[in-house]
Amino acid sequence: MRRGTELALEGVSFRLEPGSLTALVGPNGAGKSTLLQTLAGQLIPTTGTITLAGQPLTPSLARRQLALMPQRGAIAWSFPITVRGLVALGRSAARRNGCCEVEAPLQRLGLAGLADRRLDQLSGGQQQRALLARTLVRPAPVLLLDEPCAAIDPPSRTELLQVMAQLRDAGLTLLVSSHDWGSDLDSYDRVLVLDRQLLADGSPAHVRHTLGHLRVAHHGCG
Repeated sequence: MRRGTELALEGVSFRLEPGSLTALVGPNGAGKSTLLQTLAGQLIPTTGTITLAGQPLTPSLARRQLALMPQRGAIAWSFPITVRGLVALGRSAARRNGCCEVEAPLQRLGLAGLADRRLDQLSGGQQQRALLARTLVRPAPVLLLDEPCAAIDPPSRTELLQVMAQLRDAGLTLLVSSHDWGSDLDSYDRVLVLDRQLLADGSPAHVRHTLGHLRVAHHGCG
């Protein structure tokens, strides 16, 4: 996968297990958003293949089976729209006339009481939950969440991690990007460490151990 003339991602290979919660961590510019957009069918890889349930990933299959939650910064929060209006934007064109599928994610994310509030009247954590509700309005079994815990306070982050765990327990597959290397990693089943290449892959404890060895090797060569 190229970004301009240089490779944005190289040799990245992994498999997501159904009903799992996986963190995708790495520094800014590591290629996390590029990877999520590629998995969602918004970008086309220059080499390699992506499969979903054994089938080559096509744009139409991606639209049916994967839902991408963009970064909070991609949304114009001052736009005069309500929470319910934002969530409704996540519906597919074929389901635009329905209303029940909008109410369900609002209830699930604890936003029913805020449904008629404007986006600019929400806290950062509430805005992130509204974005996640917009993602859930599509009946996709795989959720790709781009920095959902960024720029929110610790209680809101804990609450959002609990919601993601509940979605995992309900059978959904979640891949969640983050640049947070702290204790929140223990909330995930698995951690992928990306910096254009896949540096580590495993449980939070395994990844910490692997990265510790990488740092020791790096300093030893210095």
